[in-house]
Amino acid sequence: MAILDASHVFLDCSAATCDEALEFAANKAVELGASSDAQSLLDGLKAREAEGSTGMMSGFAIPHCKSESVSEPFIIVMRFADAVDWQTMDKTPVTAAICLFIPAGEVGTEQLRILSKIAVMLMHDDFCHVVKTSADANEIVKAVEEGLEK
Repeated sequence: MAILDASHVFLDCSAATCDEALEFAANKAVELGASSDAQSLLDGLKAREAEGSTGMMSGFAIPHCKSESVSEPFIIVMRFADAVDWQTMDKTPVTAAICLFIPAGEVGTEQLRILSKIAVMLMHDDFCHVVKTSADANEIVKAVEEGLEK
């Protein structure tokens, strides 16, 4: 299974709260075959959020968790129809989230590698612009994949 493809990109997500966004991501991960247990994913995402918000800056969040029900690293990209109230570093509501699911048995390095690469991508205006404005899921996938390869 690919870590990310166009079917993992949701350009008009109706979630209105952080919890709804996390639930949406967990349910989509199961629908797409990345996991068999949406509740364990949701619990993991909420537990991680309770440790400290995954809200970043410029309207982005990077929710993530490790789970026994995930066999391969998996990314879901969500762009929200309306900004989501999410605790962020710059107090800006979240308009897009890049959600990462990692197998529980994964030694921390893969999760940290992917998270750090996503954080670096978010420092580049061109990347942020593509995720926030493109109507083409494949273009978003390409931008993420290029960032992960650097």
